[in-house]
Parts: sequence; C-alpha cells; structure tokens
Amino acid sequence: MVGTVSVGIVGLGSIGHSHATRVTNTENGATLVGGMDVAGNARDRFEREFDVPAYDAHEALFANADAVIITTPNRFHEEYAIGALDAGLDVLIEKPLAHTIDSAERIAERARGADTLCRVGFHNRVTEPVSVLLSYLEAGRFGDIYHIEANYLRRRGIPGRGSWFTREDAAGGGALVDIGAHVIDLALYVLDFPEIDSVSGITRSTFGDRSEYTYLDMHGTRGDGPFDVDDSANAFIRCSDGQTIALDVAWAANRPSNSAFVVRGSQAGATLDLSTGELTIYETAGDGAPHFSDSEIRTSDDDPHSIEQQQFINAIATGDDDCLATPDQALTTQQLMSAIYQSSETEDDIPIESKPVLTVE
Repeated sequence: MVGTVSVGIVGLGSIGHSHATRVTNTENGATLVGGMDVAGNARDRFEREFDVPAYDAHEALFANADAVIITTPNRFHEEYAIGALDAGLDVLIEKPLAHTIDSAERIAERARGADTLCRVGFHNRVTEPVSVLLSYLEAGRFGDIYHIEANYLRRRGIPGRGSWFTREDAAGGGALVDIGAHVIDLALYVLDFPEIDSVSGITRSTFGDRSEYTYLDMHGTRGDGPFDVDDSANAFIRCSDGQTIALDVAWAANRPSNSAFVVRGSQAGATLDLSTGELTIYETAGDGAPHFSDSEIRTSDDDPHSIEQQQFINAIATGDDDCLATPDQALTTQQLMSAIYQSSETEDDIPIESKPVLTVE
C-alpha cells in the first residue's frame, strides 16, 4: 500500500506540519505531494522541511492530490472541504467541523452527496484505551450507562492569546470549541450518539483578556488579535432515554488540570485520563465477601494522531469503514456547542430537536 494515496495538507501551521511529518515518517500507504497556505512564510518553511511544493491557491494542490487533510483556522474549513469534495478528493477535516452551525450544516450536506470519503478528526476516539472501554461496553460489563462526566481543564493553557484561536470570527468560540468539542464527541461516541432532549450551559471569559494573566507556558504562539471568546464552559446535556452528560472544560482555571472522562454504569464504571491514557474499571461483587475491584488497564503507548491518519488512509485504500467521525456526527457535536452558547446567552435550557444522526456511506 506504500505510496498509493497522494496526500496534500491545507493549512501549514503546527497541526499541518504534524500531519505532514506523520505522512512522511510512516509507511501508512500515503505519499505527501504538497501543501497550501495563504502565508508565504508558511509555504517557504513547508517546502524546506518536506521538499514538496507549497501553493498559495488550493486548486493547484487539489489537481495533484488524491486526498487532503484540512488544518486551517475553523472559518476556512467550509471553503476547502467543499472545494475538495467538488474536486473528487477524499477529505479529513481536523475538528471542529466548522466555525458556525450554518457552515457546518453546509459541509455535512455536501458530504452526504459526495462519492468520496469525508471524515472529521476527533483523535480521542481512536486510542487503544477507548477501544478497550468500548469492547467492555459492548460485552455488557458496565450494564446500562446512565451518566458521563466529560472533563478537560487546564490550569493555564490558552492556545496563544490574540491568535486565531482566541478570535470568534476565526474560531467560532474558545475553550468550548477547542477542547470541549473533543470530550463532547467522545461522550456521544461512547453513548452511540443518543437523541438529545435539552442542553443547559454557561460559558465564561475570566482569564483570557486580563493584562496580568500569569502563565508558565503560553501553550501556543501569541498573536496580535483580540480575545473575544470563552475560556471556560459548563453544561448539562439530557438525552431522550434518561442518560446525561456533565461537561466541564477550561483553558485556564485556578485548580489542578483535569482530563478525567468518567463513565458511570449500573454494573460498573470507568475513569479514563485523556492526557495519560490510564484506564481504570470500577466494579463490586459479593463472591466470598462483599468487595470492591479496581482494574488498571494497560495498553501499548499509541499516537492517536497517527492512528487517526492511518484509519483515514486505510478507508480510502480499502473501502473498509473506520471509526472516525462522520460529518453528520461532527454536526451533532456542533449543534450541542451552539446550544450551550445559546443557553449561556438566554440563561434558559435549550430544547434539541431530536433526529437520528445520518451515516455517510
């Protein structure tokens, strides 16, 4: 399979470089054929590092590629994703699907009618601990899952104050869109994308616009733009069958960092640390004597971004299905984020029009 899929990168920032490095350093059935960015310095750096052409217009790249990975700021996802699908290319979009719900809906609609593959990169789905968790779920070990705690909090971790990450016009939101999208998608994935009844949430901007913001590492490159997005969000999501999701995310908070993803079931529960991959199963039994049993699950160290990319390439080359997010699943996550913002603005619970998530063939 080596070299069978010609891959181009759209957006040559740090995420684009990360994908390009994985394409060139692994025998995953792909060949890097070029990149595209509107910034000349980004193109120059990409050409020097990878020895492939970098273009200032996507049409030139699309003419030489079988597939593209889109890693631009969120507001440009629609332009390049739809352009690639119209050109007959397979597409991997780094999360989120888009910067607004309307833009996300247009991408999902175009993907439904495409003859090529379109997927969205939520890398937490593809880790080995999540695979173990799902296998235990399918085996019935947890009983009925009734609640998930989805946490992703940093003590200080705003990804570059004044960069596109902290501008609403470019990103569509702040911490909720950047890191909240990851755990919302994972919760929906574990629950097999249930129908949603309502969402109640609040978003805040407490630290990002402070002149005296104290940090040890910026966690990104500082820019010269505004900070007009949220830096934390809390939400409670009610599903139609009674399951619930509690969301707690923050770029900055005066507390220890926390990336615990907690699953509570009627027969067992689990905690997955999204930062370390540590998975613990919590059970009780009465055999011999009443007792608690905590099982620490060990898997091999994995690189979820490489697995994500590999699954995308495999799906293109073989036609086999993969566990990456479909655009319609990513649209559901986008709808929930939009509802959280709306709930925060109106201080009301937002009812969700329940409908099944469409599957992209």
